[in-house]
Amino acid sequence: MTLTPPAAPPVAAPAQPADRDWAPLLAGEALVCGLLGRLLYEEPQAAWLTSLAADGVFDDIPFGASQPAVAAGLELLQAWSQQHRAGLSTDAFAELRADYTRLFLGPGKLLAPPWESAQLTVERQLFQGHTLQVRQWYRRFGLEAARLYTEPDDHLGLELAFLAHLAQRGLEALAQSDRPRLGETLTAQRDFVKAHPLRFVAQWGDQVEQHARTDFYRGVGQVIRGVLTEFASIFNLPLPKEAAR
Repeated sequence: MTLTPPAAPPVAAPAQPADRDWAPLLAGEALVCGLLGRLLYEEPQAAWLTSLAADGVFDDIPFGASQPAVAAGLELLQAWSQQHRAGLSTDAFAELRADYTRLFLGPGKLLAPPWESAQLTVERQLFQGHTLQVRQWYRRFGLEAARLYTEPDDHLGLELAFLAHLAQRGLEALAQSDRPRLGETLTAQRDFVKAHPLRFVAQWGDQVEQHARTDFYRGVGQVIRGVLTEFASIFNLPLPKEAAR
């Protein structure tokens, strides 16, 4: 999406995966995290949103469907899709764009800033230590943010895109019967989710739920929250207290 290969090659340490059927999980992760990352990171595009509604993209989800937040978010997105299946009106698109701007883009004080550094510092400062840590994660796997040094690397949309990349990498390892590479990828997913998006997604999700004016972005926020909770369940990670709901 918006993560691109830098000049330096990735550095990684092998690990062994637990025995389970990873193929459908990783395929679902790649699809869902890729979609959610784009929905959150990119400004609304009328043609693409219209196609999501027309194609029934939110009718089902291949990852995290059992999570209550995912189910609640999908219900909102399905109702939105049904309402706009025949096309997205100019007014409806303007409403989505205004909501996205207020919540995630600015100018002015954002109601649900999507950057980890903004969520985890008292003064909502960007380009803090969290940003540099996330940047190192990307570089470890041969990626860097397309807007490097002009926008923080720790945007939740980019973090979701990174998880999608790791899932795709895991699928490639499965296809090649490369268990060390699969183990390294799964370990990276677990450690990255624990150290980064899981730490702030509940707080961010609360902000979206409180301030969103459209069911579309309210639904997107809930699905993202539920999908990251699913990662915690898969890897047996403790949820922060504010996430356990």
